[in-house]
Amino acid sequence: MNTSPLPDLTYLLPEIVRIAKGAGQSILNIYQQADHSIEHKTDNSPLTAADLASHHYIIQQLSALTPNYPVLSEESAHLPYEERAQWETYWLVDPLDGTKEFIKRNGEFSVLIALIHQHQSILGVVHAPVLETTWYAAKGLGARRQLNHEPPSLLATRQTPDKVTIVGSRSHAGDSLKNLLDRVGNYELVSMGSILKACMVAEGKADLYPRLGPTSEWDTAAAQIIVEEAGGDFVTLPELQPLRYNQKQSLLNSEFLVSGVSASAWQKIL
Repeated sequence: MNTSPLPDLTYLLPEIVRIAKGAGQSILNIYQQADHSIEHKTDNSPLTAADLASHHYIIQQLSALTPNYPVLSEESAHLPYEERAQWETYWLVDPLDGTKEFIKRNGEFSVLIALIHQHQSILGVVHAPVLETTWYAAKGLGARRQLNHEPPSLLATRQTPDKVTIVGSRSHAGDSLKNLLDRVGNYELVSMGSILKACMVAEGKADLYPRLGPTSEWDTAAAQIIVEEAGGDFVTLPELQPLRYNQKQSLLNSEFLVSGVSASAWQKIL
């Protein structure tokens, strides 16, 4: 593995925000014409067309921006581990996160682009095109949210209040989550789709997001650095260690916890 210096994040971050927004527009062009009855990813479905339109746009843009950095996307995740194990710095992309939200047409889906360096997420952009909202961060540069074309605002997680706000999945709630909630005590549960749940923690609108089901590495990397730069934790369960990337054959994550405060504060309920 070649050793390289940390990429120029100050230069790259606004460029990735631009690319994520462009990919979002390519999705909207299809989403606005899509049939409300879409149920599955098929070769000719609007969902698949939106996935691929976003994927191709992002690949083209990233290849022009950083030709020396490989790209691992959900739509091109068939590379053998032996090849990607040699990567020190690479882009990790989900061109359309929130398949079920796209099908339900509730707008809670997003474009995810992260830069991974030495197995850590060091730059991330989450863009929700229907919501016209972009969350972004880079290591040492803080985390921000931009609504439409308004000036961005700095993000910070909040200290846990007397009543905890927990954000959960619209599509993946199950017995494990219910059992955890029973141990929390006084809480409010808010449902939200895709990785936007983690963004709610980053901006201080929620305190806790437990994910007790399967996710892939491209689902989490962009939001992880946003949460961390906002002052929160994005950690594995039950170890409470930060998620790391491209360290194994499988691209599946461990179960994880996103917390506005140190994750160790929640050990009594885990």
